Amino acid sequence: MPRVKRGPTTRRRRKKTIKAAKGFVGSRSRLYKTAKETVMRGLNYAYRDRRVRKRDFRKLWIARINAAVREHGMSYSQFAGGLRKADIRLNRKTLAYLALEDPEAFAAVVEKVKATSMA
Repeated sequence: MPRVKRGPTTRRRRKKTIKAAKGFVGSRSRLYKTAKETVMRGLNYAYRDRRVRKRDFRKLWIARINAAVREHGMSYSQFAGGLRKADIRLNRKTLAYLALEDPEAFAAVVEKVKATSMA
């Protein structure tokens, strides 16, 4: 069997890592071993934080809805339960947007929820 030399493959892999480390400071963007560690760590953070971003936005939406609903004399949990009873299927993102951008429409939703939960 002939001897296999993997120079070009290794060089391509290393160049790809160094290219991904572009913009890092000092040896993190120049030395392969350091760049590889930094790139791998960065990719792990990116993977994790794509999920964390979803949690953060959900928290933000709930906080906005809660603040808007309290102006109408309800708590968030009462409002959420009332939405289910009234069979209003609006997600938190939409409700938070309504509370912020269109308070009249949000007030109409709250009144509908109040009417359903009182009955």
